[in-house]
Amino acid sequence: MKAIAYYASLPISDEKSLQDIELPEPVAGPRDLLVEVKAISVNPVDTKVRQNVAPEGGAAKVLGWDVAGVVKAVGSEVTLFKAGDKVFYAGSIARAGGNSELHVVDERIVGHMPKTLGFAEAAALPLTAITAWELLFERLQIREGNTDEGQSLLIVGAAGGVGSILTQLASQLTGLKVIGTASRPETRDWVTDLGADLVIDHSQPLSEELKRAGVAHVTHVASLTQTEQHLDQLVEALAPQGKLALIDDPKALDVTKLKRKSLSLHWEFMYTRSLFETPDMIEQHKLLNRVAGLIDSGTLKTTVGEHFGTINASNLRRAHELLESGKAKGKIVLEGF
Repeated sequence: MKAIAYYASLPISDEKSLQDIELPEPVAGPRDLLVEVKAISVNPVDTKVRQNVAPEGGAAKVLGWDVAGVVKAVGSEVTLFKAGDKVFYAGSIARAGGNSELHVVDERIVGHMPKTLGFAEAAALPLTAITAWELLFERLQIREGNTDEGQSLLIVGAAGGVGSILTQLASQLTGLKVIGTASRPETRDWVTDLGADLVIDHSQPLSEELKRAGVAHVTHVASLTQTEQHLDQLVEALAPQGKLALIDDPKALDVTKLKRKSLSLHWEFMYTRSLFETPDMIEQHKLLNRVAGLIDSGTLKTTVGEHFGTINASNLRRAHELLESGKAKGKIVLEGF
């Protein structure tokens, strides 16, 4: 089967950083689906793994943790899906990624694809939707409905992949006042269109931007990028006993800065359940099905920013390059081999 892989961690400008290769077809385990990959999306995790994880023993490493496709076959213990089902999922970081014609994935982290979307639009959703949902409803413990009315959520990096879904979830499903950050006119418009009540500029001091907008403090922060750089401003912006959730990879955080206000810190890593095969791993299956329903009802919309064409090494290198520049808006998708 066709696949895109790498053999060594190289700069994305190097043609060998991602290569078109042929691999044997994978075999589904008892709880696995064998999926015919129709479309994929690219995430910062792809660039981080490519840059920092060298393949072992000269083997090819396949990236790609956002897939939409069709179930070709199922393992002996599968109960949630059948051959022919359209599915979408992010997969597991502990297994090969989905940048290949065929892919195997545990059924417990797979959802039925939204009926109203094509494959490329669906592929944009899984990883970011799982991350945003878990951050909002599990880590920050926000409740659906208007029970949290009067509270507020600051989303740092609201125009990115996770931010684009989180902004919608918070504005559509909760009573929170949603404040997004964006630094360019086109990204400010994007975040406003997604439902943010207010958009401020993260290239300026955040607490000052909030005060200029008439917001003294926020009760919750979702820091999706550059947490290390913004930490002092986030602590200042948070109300006493507020909550700070993050998904990025700061080198170090001085958490003693949170003590005076009794602020709590929450990490969100959507691969935790699949990495450790937690007893509640199937929650990601349920979550993705719920997201599909919200898409089909018009409550949420897909977050495709750019379609980069067919799934090949050249187009994937372009996608990685744009992600590494920090200028991507929404999600980058590729479709077909």
